Amino acid sequence: MTVELGAASTMELVNALSAIATELAQREAPESAAACLELTETLAAASDMQESALAGFIGRVDATGEQQRWGFPSTRAWLRSRLGMRESRAKERLTLARQRHRLPQVAERLAAGELSFGYATTITDAVARLDDTDCAEAEATLLGFVDQGFSAGKVATFGHRIRDVIAERDGTEDAPDEDTKRGYAKSWLTTTRSLDGGRYVKGWLNPEDAAIWDGTLAPLAKPAGPEDRRDVAERTAAALSSVLSGGHKATKVTVICDLETLTGGNAPARLTDGTPIPAPHARRIALAAGVSPLLLGRGNTPLYLGHRERFASAAQRQVLETLYPSCAVRECEIPGTLCEVDHVNGWALGNSPTDIDQLALTCGWHNRFKHTRPGQIQITKDSDGRYVYRLLPPADARAATDTGPPGSIGPPDSAFDWAA
Repeated sequence: MTVELGAASTMELVNALSAIATELAQREAPESAAACLELTETLAAASDMQESALAGFIGRVDATGEQQRWGFPSTRAWLRSRLGMRESRAKERLTLARQRHRLPQVAERLAAGELSFGYATTITDAVARLDDTDCAEAEATLLGFVDQGFSAGKVATFGHRIRDVIAERDGTEDAPDEDTKRGYAKSWLTTTRSLDGGRYVKGWLNPEDAAIWDGTLAPLAKPAGPEDRRDVAERTAAALSSVLSGGHKATKVTVICDLETLTGGNAPARLTDGTPIPAPHARRIALAAGVSPLLLGRGNTPLYLGHRERFASAAQRQVLETLYPSCAVRECEIPGTLCEVDHVNGWALGNSPTDIDQLALTCGWHNRFKHTRPGQIQITKDSDGRYVYRLLPPADARAATDTGPPGSIGPPDSAFDWAA
């Protein structure tokens, strides 16, 4: 294989690297232990520079949200499911991809082979929660520790207390922040609505309220098993959502919309307090358990107000949680206990009855994804009668790789077996 490095495209370089790695992996290690030591250090340095390029690729995917077009709710879920990374490695690479633009010295030295991947990820993890000013100071401080010969473990220890290190150097360690000034006798909670309808949440719980929080959410936030790779923050958010929705039983929200909106129209819906909801969002909300859609006909005449009976009963949900230990989407790891009941053939206007053989469990994200992109979900049944949802790539990606026989998706030797 001959590659002119300066003229080669990024794709050609990646393909050449893949071919070299394939050949190298098939070779036996040399008999000389000294040679193996030297080769290990050289190969590790090359792998670290490769991580620099990989961080750029991951960063672009993450910034554009491309992974969502392929059916993955987050970049971390894509890294775990498609690339088979363990949670810790996926978190390291994603943090590096997101923080490298704020760490020019780290990015430059990693790309040049002058800084190991371990040091780079240690520094990026330490600065992830700092503002830009403190980030620049932390980068210089931690790189100074690296240059002094401290191990990655030692640098990580310094990184955990980097705020204290900066405060000690600047003489500001005694200045209380605004949250400290508020006091800790009473619980408080503030929320800010984002432009896309979500909410930022910040607060403090006194010991009594914290005990209620832990007693309620801790059991629900435990890992569902050895394959549950969500971090504590993700599991806690899912547990809180489950509690707030009454275990998917209680009706908490009423969305008021025209019949035409639910069936594909563009007229916005609204909440009972008058908050406008775009039509596509209203259709997604109507799928969620714990939500009651109030349908209006001509002249704002109420046509139907959904009731609990429209949703799966507690007994049905118990059966479904037995059948589906996790989301029905094969690539998804969200536990079934935190999933929503999905009408396999679509619930809108009663097209699918709430019968146990017409229901499955899907996480909230994939429930909405299935509704908005039905062409990217392949539904089959396994030998035990469970529905299996498999993600398909976007239509434009399938068209670009559709060179196989009729009825197949992608070439027979494709690196991604979409139909499998």
